[in-house]
Amino acid sequence: MTTPLLAGLAVGAAAYAGRAALQAAQAWKAAGPRMRQFYKGGFLPEMTRREAALILGVRESAPEDKVKEAHRRIMIANHPDAGGSSFVAAKVNEAKDILLGKKRGGSSIF
Repeated sequence: MTTPLLAGLAVGAAAYAGRAALQAAQAWKAAGPRMRQFYKGGFLPEMTRREAALILGVRESAPEDKVKEAHRRIMIANHPDAGGSSFVAAKVNEAKDILLGKKRGGSSIF
């Protein structure tokens, strides 16, 4: 008598666990990607302080030493003499100039 009762409870528990698993999987799919969202799109025709900060990976109000450190780090990885792109190097230099106040956000040579 107890064997059918235990079998019934086991089937019910398995069905309940399966339902919970399906609901969790559907909720996980609906939540979308949990990865870091990067800036979508190319460069603006005229660089702004926001875009310059995004290029260097610092805040718009970052101090001068943080801007210079970020510029140095990015230029080491993207310098044209080391096989990097001259376009990217020019944009990184322009971003540094804008954040340091040496340039008032004009159009680049590219």
